Parts: sequence; C-alpha cells; structure tokens
Amino acid sequence: MEIDVFAAAHRGDWERLEALVRRRRRLTGPEVDELVDLYQRVSTQLSAVRSAGGDPALVGRLSGLVARARAAVVGAHDPAWRDLARFLTRTFPAVVYRLRWWWIAASLGTVAFSTAIAVWLVNDPAAMAAMGTPEDIRAYVEHDFENYYVEHPGASFAAQVWTNNAWAAAQALIFGVFLCLPTVYVLALNGANLGTAGGMMVAHGKGDVFFGLIIPHGLLELTAVFVAAGVGLKLGWTVIDPGGRPRGRALAEEVRAAVAVALGLVLVLFVSGLIEGLVTGWVHTTWLRIGIGVAAEAVFLLYIYTLGRKAYREGETGDITAAPQTAPTAA
Repeated sequence: MEIDVFAAAHRGDWERLEALVRRRRRLTGPEVDELVDLYQRVSTQLSAVRSAGGDPALVGRLSGLVARARAAVVGAHDPAWRDLARFLTRTFPAVVYRLRWWWIAASLGTVAFSTAIAVWLVNDPAAMAAMGTPEDIRAYVEHDFENYYVEHPGASFAAQVWTNNAWAAAQALIFGVFLCLPTVYVLALNGANLGTAGGMMVAHGKGDVFFGLIIPHGLLELTAVFVAAGVGLKLGWTVIDPGGRPRGRALAEEVRAAVAVALGLVLVLFVSGLIEGLVTGWVHTTWLRIGIGVAAEAVFLLYIYTLGRKAYREGETGDITAAPQTAPTAA
C-alpha cells in the first residue's frame, strides 16, 4: 500500500470526522448518522494501515481520531466535576430564573397572608387569647421563641433544620403536580405559622427580637421554600394547561427541570441551615446577624439573576441535554 496515496485519498474522511467529533454535542440527526458511518469507515482504514505496516505517525493519528469518535458515538461523559460545574452555573440557576414569576408570586402571596394574620392578632385581643393561656403566651414571647435557637448544639440543630426544611420544600415541589392544591396548602401552613409567631411577638413588644432572629436565616430559607413552591405550582398548572404541547410531554419536561431545582435547593437549604444553627442564636450582635442573612440572600438572588438569566437566554431549559449513551439515527 502506498501510504501517501492512501492518505491523500482518505484525508477528506479524516478531516470531516475530526470536525464532527469537535461538534459532537451540537450535531443534527443526519450529522449523527454521518459520524457513525465515518467512525466505522475510518476504523476500517486504520486496520488497513496497521496491516500494511504503515507510518507510525499516521497510525497514531488515526488511533486517536478513532478513539475520540468512539467516545462520541457511545456518549462518553465529561468528568463529574464538569457536570457539577455545569449544573451549578447553568442548569439550576437557569430553571429558577425561567420560573421566577411563579416563585415570586408564591413569595408575595405567602408574605401577604402572614402579614394579615400578624395584624389580625395584634389588633384583636380575642384572636390573641385563642392562641393559648396568658401564661403560655408569656412563656413563648419571653423565653421559648429565643430559646428555640440555642437549646440544642449548633451542628446538630443545623442538621435538624436542614432536614425539616428540605422536607417542607420537597412537599411544596412534588405535590404541586396534583393541580397545585397541596402546594398552596404548604404555603398557607408556613405562612400561618410565621404570621402567628410574628403577631404574638409584636403584640407583646418583642418585634425587634422576632425580626432579629427570623431575618438571618429566614430570608434564604423562605426563598428556597418559595422557589420549590413556584416549581410545584408550575407542575400543577402544566397538568391543567400544557401550553400547546402534548400533556405527557409537557409534564415530563417540567418534571425533569423540577428535579434540577430540587437538587440545587438541597445546597441552598444547607446554607440556610448552617446560618440558623450557627449564626441565628449564637451571634449576639444584631446588625451582624442580620447582615449575614441579608448577604446570603443577596448572593443567591445575584446568582440567579446573572448566571441564570445568561444561561436561560442561551437556551438552557434544565431538560436533559447530555449526549445519549448510544448515538441515534436520523430515522
């Protein structure tokens, strides 16, 4: 075999295969077919060159090309750290940004409901009396509310808070698929608890204590719950109105995006749990305690509205985008 003649005859195949391998994540159906065909063809050519005792440099070049083409055909994944980096910088923030109006609505509605309950308790002695005996209420506002944040060791309390909040967020997200109603219930329950505590504290002159202990962890924690609820509401609404898509397909797409949000919120709630367990009850300078909570919330919102908006505008949806395990054909 004349190696130079052979190389000249097939160089076009090699260059085309090289180009397809470089673009493997952005191939059209026909290009995927072409990739598979060229991979098989160049593999045969590599065997022919080896059998003829060809140039070692050419054998090395073709061996590397065939190996990379094989990885593209069978869907070899990037290293795990790259998948994680992509998830944190694109997938998760893009989904949260895309669904921002849902969780913003959940936030505003819940805060309004909490505020209404608090105002009602402050201005209606009969409603306040229904919360418990005067002795029970006094114990709560003067001792129990503050003691809740320091009665357990910080690390174990942070773990407990993380677990409880993750469960609340999971309920708000997952059960939303049942036409939104369970998610609305979870929001109402959390809003009622927050409003009751706030109303009791404010009515007894402890408003500064209430906000000084709620704000540090509550901003990020409640935002995470509201995001989960917003995604749950979107799931439920997709069942009601799939938006021109087949209902099964629309729901599957939103569920896959919801999984990404659930995984990301595990990290967000972990941070809020650390703040509640290690900062809220243990940092005694009020402005510093609140400042930590405000900073954490600001970082999260900046993260969503910069990386998330950028990824969303570039087409990231949170749906499955990784290469398949085997290359499909156009048919």
